[in-house]
Amino acid sequence: MTPGRSFLDSGYDSAGEADESRLPVIIAALRSPICRANGQLKHLRAPDLAAPVLAALVETTGMDPADVDDVILGNAVGGGGNVARFAALQAGLPITVPGITVDRQCGSGLDAISLASRLVAAGGDPLFLAGGVESISTAPARANRNDDGELDFYSRASFVPPQFGDPDMGVAAENVARAFGVTRERQDDYALRSHRRAVEAARTGGFSAEIVPLRCSEKLVDCDDGPRAALRAPLMARFPAAFVPGGTVTAANSCFDADAASAVVITSLKRARTMGATDGLMVLGCDTTGVDPQFPGIGAAHAAGRLLDSHAVDASDIHLVEFNEAFASQTIACLEYVGIDPTRANLQGGALALGHGYGASGAVLVTRLLAQARSMDTVKGQRPLVLAMISSAGGMGTAALLRYSRL
Repeated sequence: MTPGRSFLDSGYDSAGEADESRLPVIIAALRSPICRANGQLKHLRAPDLAAPVLAALVETTGMDPADVDDVILGNAVGGGGNVARFAALQAGLPITVPGITVDRQCGSGLDAISLASRLVAAGGDPLFLAGGVESISTAPARANRNDDGELDFYSRASFVPPQFGDPDMGVAAENVARAFGVTRERQDDYALRSHRRAVEAARTGGFSAEIVPLRCSEKLVDCDDGPRAALRAPLMARFPAAFVPGGTVTAANSCFDADAASAVVITSLKRARTMGATDGLMVLGCDTTGVDPQFPGIGAAHAAGRLLDSHAVDASDIHLVEFNEAFASQTIACLEYVGIDPTRANLQGGALALGHGYGASGAVLVTRLLAQARSMDTVKGQRPLVLAMISSAGGMGTAALLRYSRL
């Protein structure tokens, strides 16, 4: 499939009739609680986080586990060994169900869903569990082996060859803030709004239907632990620059590392109907693109802009936007680049308040969109057009355009 091309292009036969066996639709989406790394979920490894979510999706939809064609999970800093296969078996899926793990760093979860969508569009009425997982708390120590055989441990992998520049993500966020003129005040205001929205969503039960409780050290964890109700602007203003002396990016307007898992059930429209599904997110198209590695945070904007152009969709037509808020600077810059007022995105808060679980975060965006779209349909009778956006280390971005529909 060419970049930005609509999945609907694959969904019609030579006579122009809809081929419902090739139109991808997400019929269920769930996630774990999103908890600070080394916090409430610190003893759970990646499969321990993902398996309960996969099992809950099987139970929620009433599917026969043996009908799952593949489990596709994104993961960024795990220990390898094909987390998707491990989690599938741990979830109780039969040994005949395979698994594949994908790594596009922060975009991994959304790219796993994009891959599943492309496979559905290829035909055959397949059924997938797709999403992402990250246990930053239990991520293994990693090392290169020197010529003398000694281990040289490192905190993060190199994302690109050195001649391209390979800034740490905080430094890259400062690059974006300077290049796009995003002030410290705007970053702090945006981050504070994210916390307030997430606090209110939690208070009113906005997350409850999508969260699969997890048990860790005999304690049941059933809610996110990041949103801070007591956060105020004067406190945020006291935070010093975190990455560049004299900079504008601080710990207060940056996300925190988190442990999390999220996944969806995706299949063709035809098969969804035979399964008894009554609603879902039609996947209209996905796109991934590369940008200057010095400005990785802007990748989502380029992917989303190209995707909307290919579908002749104006940014003002989008009802719901979920952007992975790794940093307030890149969030504001990306949204404004696409033509979206930042106040219209992440209506129930984002990663600045909830945390960033790397490989899980892209899938969390889709889970959040389905929950909010269902709420809009219930309250206003709308069939919202929605957009998921995420930037990735190394200078990349992924976006997905979806529409909530009754099936």
